[in-house]
Amino acid sequence: MSALAVYGGLFLTAFIAATILPAQSELALAGLLLGGAYPPALLIAAASAGNVAGSVVNWMLGRLAERYRDRRWFPASPAALDRAQAWYRRYGYWSLLASWMPFVGDPLTVAAGLLREPLWRFFLLVAIAKTGRYLVLAAFTLGWT
Repeated sequence: MSALAVYGGLFLTAFIAATILPAQSELALAGLLLGGAYPPALLIAAASAGNVAGSVVNWMLGRLAERYRDRRWFPASPAALDRAQAWYRRYGYWSLLASWMPFVGDPLTVAAGLLREPLWRFFLLVAIAKTGRYLVLAAFTLGWT
């Protein structure tokens, strides 16, 4: 398999995992890390870039949330979005550092768009959170700890 296909597939898996479709980017990354055929830094970069890009899609959906929040395909249920908005209002933009968390992270990224968080700050905090998660996963997977 070509390196481009591997990195592109990992990017796409991480992108999908951050948006409306269920996917496990952590399993894909861990499997590739254990395979040892590709540099860990490039795998982490591909997964991080895909996951952050997916979160930017969520932010954009948040900007349109009032129009679409009750649609079946919307990435967060109304209840999850209400909880995320409450969390976001309480902790502010720093809550985006929790965007890596399962079940909480995706609604937080939608809430950030809904509450008009500036894209530059959103991108910076989400990139830190998502990359940090993949770095920790790589450290445990490869025994760096």
